[in-house]
Amino acid sequence: MTTHFESVHPDTLYPDAFHVAAPDTPVAHDLFPRRPGVFIRKMHSPEPALVLEPAPELASEPASESTEPAEPPERVKPVRELVTGQFGLVPPWVKSASDAKLRSTKLVNARQETVSTSNHFRATWLNAQRCIVPMMAFFVDDLRSGKPVPTRIARVDGKPMGVAGLWECWTGAEGDTITSFTLLTVNANSHALMSRYQHGGTEKRMPAVLNEGGYDAWLTAHPQKAREFLRAYPANWLLANPVQK
Repeated sequence: MTTHFESVHPDTLYPDAFHVAAPDTPVAHDLFPRRPGVFIRKMHSPEPALVLEPAPELASEPASESTEPAEPPERVKPVRELVTGQFGLVPPWVKSASDAKLRSTKLVNARQETVSTSNHFRATWLNAQRCIVPMMAFFVDDLRSGKPVPTRIARVDGKPMGVAGLWECWTGAEGDTITSFTLLTVNANSHALMSRYQHGGTEKRMPAVLNEGGYDAWLTAHPQKAREFLRAYPANWLLANPVQK
């Protein structure tokens, strides 16, 4: 599970890397559950949302490692916007702000294999509320020595990465709102780099890092096609470094 990532800095990187304006207010250097961060979505026009009540969980096979399909050249590019939101998704069917607080801490990641059937993410996925979460790096624990060693995973070239995510805007009975997002993750059991980390004997996971050329296609694809973008990022494009205390 990815519960800690490093935001994009300096802010001047946003226009070049993601074709959006820099945040109006500074974003914390390190993002943890329920902390405010930013995400990128196609320009949103409010419409009646599909709200599905919780249903039984189903699972499917994990995706294999590869890069996602390139964006079709004839596709009309959407206008992207940078939005502030809480790290940790609040499902639309949550009844109260207190319930939202409890649930969002556990909903910082959505599994690629079950995102379309999960009680927590199904409505958001079917509503095509996909986003890109900009970051410089994410963090995992290296447990090979017997003690957890925080390890920073970044692109080899040092550029920002865009991780596939989902966003939601919850509205309470009193009219209060919470905008939130979650990171989509994929299986990394056979990944040359990420398989070394996290707890032994458990499934290895990693964020679904997107190819830069597929950003717009990811934001606009039909839900059935969107799964094709959720793949393990190539190991030779990533660099792991222990965090110096």
